[in-house]
Amino acid sequence: MRKLLCVVLVLFAFVSCTVSQKQAAQEDVYLFSYFEGNGDGLHLAYSLDGYQWKALKNDSIFLKPTAGNDKLMRDPNIIRGGDGRFHMVWTVSWNEKGLGYASSEDLINWSEQKFIPVMAHEPNARNTWAPELTYDPKNKEYMIYWATTITGLYPETQSEKDDAYNHRMYYVTTKDFKNFSDTKLLYEPGFNVIDATIIKDKDQYVMFLKDETREPAQKNIRVAYSENLTGPYSAAGPPITGGYWAEGPTTLKLGDKWLVYFDKYTEHSMGAVQSEDLKNWEDISDKISFPEGMRHGSIFRVSKDEFEKLQ
Repeated sequence: MRKLLCVVLVLFAFVSCTVSQKQAAQEDVYLFSYFEGNGDGLHLAYSLDGYQWKALKNDSIFLKPTAGNDKLMRDPNIIRGGDGRFHMVWTVSWNEKGLGYASSEDLINWSEQKFIPVMAHEPNARNTWAPELTYDPKNKEYMIYWATTITGLYPETQSEKDDAYNHRMYYVTTKDFKNFSDTKLLYEPGFNVIDATIIKDKDQYVMFLKDETREPAQKNIRVAYSENLTGPYSAAGPPITGGYWAEGPTTLKLGDKWLVYFDKYTEHSMGAVQSEDLKNWEDISDKISFPEGMRHGSIFRVSKDEFEKLQ
């Protein structure tokens, strides 16, 4: 009888722990950082299920841009860092040689905005587009990566129809956003590439990227892999998006399903695809909803308490 009672108590404790873990996970809220127009500032949308998204605070601006000459805030990318703070980078201009950075404890009060001149050393750099952040817990450092066209580089993949923009992905690493490594090439896939976003999946890193080639390929989202955050990354796989132009991918894993959201920028709407194996993809654009006028950004999680303070 005593043994039976012990077994029952152990099972009860296990079930209670499992339930509380599930409840804790359900209490997390998904946030989507985005911009509108040409880069008016930081907007936030929220979702409880990853499919239906609503704008926070009547689609108001949480942070207006001050960094850079043009003072734009496009492609806002936010992650929670190893220090528990939220760190954000963004595109400050169509043609400057650096990016914007700020951090916050609560997404309401932000640090002073900084301009980080990551391509200032390169005289032929035309731009610094769509920067993103990935935290490396092993080395306790951040990798900032972005797309830049360096005039005259990789002429074999240059297209006059794209105004000779011919991007490759570059990166720096930092532990404190004050001291940075030298800028290095991150990804040269053999075509014009922008809008990369990288997440870790078990023992590998997964890069979702935009193939910016106008002809003969459709502008679409593809996937590459690496054992290390800084590469080398594999050749890009086949397109995972359909017969429309897509850019600005960001991803969320819900259980066994990968959801990749993107901007159908010529159609002025958001789209999404879904997969369980990162190989076979289903277009679920008709199953999602986003705020009107939303442009692409990034997805991250906050606690229920943090979310309530944002409202």
